[in-house]
Amino acid sequence: MTKTVENKYTENTKLSEVLNLPEASKIIAKYELPCLHCAMAAYEAGILTLGQVSKIYGIDIDGLLKELNEIS
Repeated sequence: MTKTVENKYTENTKLSEVLNLPEASKIIAKYELPCLHCAMAAYEAGILTLGQVSKIYGIDIDGLLKELNEIS
């Protein structure tokens, strides 16, 4: 019987959940999400998911999720 590992972070995870963890924030920054510290970013973090942010900013969602789930 094979055990299935469930990923903590998915395309539906809110950006704000990820930004609360220092290690995850470093990964997000590596993917060059623009303007992480501006007022608009704070607004977006509260309402947008990782999938939405990836589409808006052209971020590789598969690579991002892989790295985020390696630290969780």
